[in-house]
Amino acid sequence: MTELTLETARRAIAATFDEGRAQGLRPLSAIVIDAGGHPLAFERQDGASPGRFVIAHGKAYGAVMLGMPGGAMMARAEDQPYFMAAINGAFGGAVVPVPGGILIVDGDRVLGALGVTGDTSDNDAAAGMAGLKAAGLEGKA
Repeated sequence: MTELTLETARRAIAATFDEGRAQGLRPLSAIVIDAGGHPLAFERQDGASPGRFVIAHGKAYGAVMLGMPGGAMMARAEDQPYFMAAINGAFGGAVVPVPGGILIVDGDRVLGALGVTGDTSDNDAAAGMAGLKAAGLEGKA
C-alpha cells in the first residue's frame, strides 16, 4: 500500500519541476495535499508569481474534495456551471476547476492531490503526471 508522506510529496514536486524545465514551461508552483485537504508541501520556482499558491491549492483542493481531477471538474463546470458555482460557494471559493489538479491514488483509494500551476493548465497537468510517475505515485488527471 502506498503512503503519501512529506518525502514523497517533495519528490513529486521536484520531479514536476524537472519535467517543466525539460519541456521549457514557464516557472511552476506545486502543492501536495493529503486526502483531508491539508497541505503537505508547497514550492514555487524562481520567477513564478506569488499568487500561484492559491491557484495550485485550489486545483488540488477541488480534486480531493470532489474526488475528480481538474479536467473532469472543468468539463462539469462547462456542462453545469450552476453546479460548480454552488460547489465553490460551499467551499468558500477555494476550488479552481481546471486541469492541473491531479488526484494521487492507490488503486481506488484517494491519497491526496497534486496541484500544479504556472503554464497552460494542460501543460501543468502533464508536468504533474510526469512528476508523480517519477516519484513512484499514481495519478489521475
